[in-house]
Amino acid sequence: MPIERIKTGIPGMDEILHGGIPKRNVVLLSGGPGTGKSIFGQQYIYHGLLNGEPGVFVALEEHPVQVRINMSQFGWDVRKYEERGLFAMVDAFTGGIGEAAKRERYVVRDPTDVMNLVDVLKEAIRDVGAVRGVIDSVSTLYLTKPAVARNIVMQLKRVLSGLGVTSILVSQVSVTERGFGGPGVEHAADGIIRLDLDEIGGELKRSLIVWKMRGTSHSMRRHPFEITDKGIIVYPNKVLKVTRAGVFEEHV
Repeated sequence: MPIERIKTGIPGMDEILHGGIPKRNVVLLSGGPGTGKSIFGQQYIYHGLLNGEPGVFVALEEHPVQVRINMSQFGWDVRKYEERGLFAMVDAFTGGIGEAAKRERYVVRDPTDVMNLVDVLKEAIRDVGAVRGVIDSVSTLYLTKPAVARNIVMQLKRVLSGLGVTSILVSQVSVTERGFGGPGVEHAADGIIRLDLDEIGGELKRSLIVWKMRGTSHSMRRHPFEITDKGIIVYPNKVLKVTRAGVFEEHV
C-alpha cells in the first residue's frame, strides 16, 4: 500500500521528503533563534487550510493575537478559517489574562500544566476535525524540567497521532547547540528536521537537513533555504557544503 502523506506546502520541502510527511507522524522542528521555525510551522498549517485540511496551532511562546498578525504579514489570514470552524488557535500563553485573551475560545488556564494543555488540545482537535497540528514551542513545556521532556512529548504524541493529526513540534536549541532540543525528545519524535543559521565568511546562511523521518526515505543532504515575503522556499536541487575554506552550494 502506498504511504499516506501530508504535503508541507513549503516549496521544495516535499521533494526532500520524497512526497511529504507520512500521515500521523510527529515531527520535531529543531533550530536556534532566527532560523525560521515558527514561519515553517505557520506555513505548514496555512497550506492545509487552503487545501481543505483543518488545523490546530498551539501558541506557547507568543500571544495568539501576535501569531495571527505575524501570519497575516505573509498573506496567511487564518481568521476566516476560525470563523468557519476549520482552524483553532489554542492560547497556552496568556493563562486567560488580559482583554484579548477573553476573546480566545481555547485557553489553557495554566500553561505549565501539561494535562490541562492536553485536554484543551483534544477539544480543539475534535471541534475542527484537525488534520494538521503545530505546537510552538514544545520546549517551553520542559525548559525548567528537562527530566520530564520525553514523557511530555510522548503524551502529546499519543493525543496527536491517536486523533489522526500530522504534527510539527517546534523545538528550541541555543545558537551553539547541535542537538535537537532535550534529552530523549529526539527518540520520541517520528521525524526530525533541523534548521540552521550559520555565519560563514561574514554572511549568514540558512540551511536545513532531515535527520530522520519514520515511514519514508528522504534526502540525506543539507539544503539551503530562504525566507521571502511569501514564506519559506527550500532548494532541493542545491546542497550547502561547509568546508574550512568557506561555504559553497553544489547543484545536484
